[in-house]
Amino acid sequence: MKKVIKLSMIAMVASLVVGCATNSDIEGLQSQIDGLKSSVASASSDAASAKAAADAAAAQAAAAESAANRAAQYAQDTNSKLDSMFKKSMMK
Repeated sequence: MKKVIKLSMIAMVASLVVGCATNSDIEGLQSQIDGLKSSVASASSDAASAKAAADAAAAQAAAAESAANRAAQYAQDTNSKLDSMFKKSMMK
């Protein structure tokens, strides 16, 4: 009987020690999780701003491509007019 009481007391003390260590470990992990949550929020914010910048750059690139296409069309029109003027002058 005394052996059973001694073993139960040892088990109770061990469970209290392990329980306290587990609580401090949980608190440590919780602080790490909180730090990671703020890091994730910061990374998400950075990703959103990077996406906005990329969207703006894509819009500017599309506008530049459109302007380049118009310029190429104007140059082609001008070249065809110059060719016809040259041909007319050669006919005289």
